[in-house]
Amino acid sequence: MWGACDDGGVTDEPLDTRVEITVPPDEEVGAFAGFASVWRAQDSFVLDFATEVRPPEVAEDRATGERYVHVPARVVARVRIPPGQVWELMRALEKNLSAYERERGSGTHDE
Repeated sequence: MWGACDDGGVTDEPLDTRVEITVPPDEEVGAFAGFASVWRAQDSFVLDFATEVRPPEVAEDRATGERYVHVPARVVARVRIPPGQVWELMRALEKNLSAYERERGSGTHDE
């Protein structure tokens, strides 16, 4: 969008964009997710947020006999974002993670 002049004309200066985000009351609490998976489709990046539905259990791969820990999880939210928004998300995550580390001590995180 472009700005308007006092004389009714349009300036060459772009206007700031300010997005006002509102959260519906039934979504305000949010959903806990202990896991995230990122993958891409042809026209978007997909972020699946999931939570455990049962305790992890030792399982065995039928084809190889290899034992592994199986973690049953359910997607609680799937978010699709356009490729151009990925950079903004990465910057926002880095900014917030840096602030978190400054407040709680560098390298302090739960795995």
